[in-house]
Amino acid sequence: MPIAVDIDVMLARRKMSVGELAERVGITPANLAVLKNGRAKAVRFTTLAALCEVLECQPGDLLRHEPDHAVAEPATNSA
Repeated sequence: MPIAVDIDVMLARRKMSVGELAERVGITPANLAVLKNGRAKAVRFTTLAALCEVLECQPGDLLRHEPDHAVAEPATNSA
């Protein structure tokens, strides 16, 4: 998936457990696990804002774009 989720990184930096984050954000640990493991299809802005508030970070600290490796590089002429 081209969007990578780095919640684990922020949890480690804040020395916080998944359960504590879920409780403070107001979502279930199961839903946080889906998001954390990159299996979510979408995330609400309110949830993203709550994550950022609790973790004291910016959305870019939690989400990043990874180019799809299935896209071929343009060919170059070596002649």
